[in-house]
Amino acid sequence: MAVDLDPGGLAELEKLDGVVTLVGDVATAETNEAFVRLAAERFGRLDAVVLNAGFGGAGPLESPGAIERFDRILAVNLRGVALGVRAAAPALRAAGGGAIVATASVSGLGGDPDTWAYNAAKAGVVNLVRALAVDYAIENIRINAIAPGGTATALTAGVLAHPELGAAVTRRIPQQRWAEPREQAEVIWFLASPAASYVTGTTLPVDGGLTANLGILLPPAFPGDGPH
Repeated sequence: MAVDLDPGGLAELEKLDGVVTLVGDVATAETNEAFVRLAAERFGRLDAVVLNAGFGGAGPLESPGAIERFDRILAVNLRGVALGVRAAAPALRAAGGGAIVATASVSGLGGDPDTWAYNAAKAGVVNLVRALAVDYAIENIRINAIAPGGTATALTAGVLAHPELGAAVTRRIPQQRWAEPREQAEVIWFLASPAASYVTGTTLPVDGGLTANLGILLPPAFPGDGPH
């Protein structure tokens, strides 16, 4: 199943065999509850949930509208995860357990210029996952998160295309490239699968080594034309 606020994006997913879509705002309890009901109707049970919706922004704290943008960022990135877990837990419990994977961010592990709202929301996801994993472990419901680094998506295309910013950010990644979306999806798949049956309450950075580097010095450069 796929849930999104954007009907156009869901229309593309509907072309895939077996995909059921729902248009809705994950910051509302109604959308999360509707997703679980629809999953039960179409598939009979729920085994895994990926809470991936999110967006960034906010700008300087003292800029006009900053707090209103902050509220919306928190609603989607953090409140949406709490609502998703709450809605899914009864269905997972009825199935004998299952897995929930949330998308945090490396931005939840540190701070970035003018990104305080997103940093705070994603840091909240990290600790929310940690705390809820403790609460639900006794019910065989595992809750984990990934913390993606730079990933080549439509949302980051502007950064990658920028002649200076894209190169500067890439240079700080030890692997010196951005992830493909598939590389994030495969780690989500692992955490949601029985292969991760003894993993809960963790946030796994998927960042090409970005958070392993202290940042005072740049990591070694690849020779020649870069990584292959």
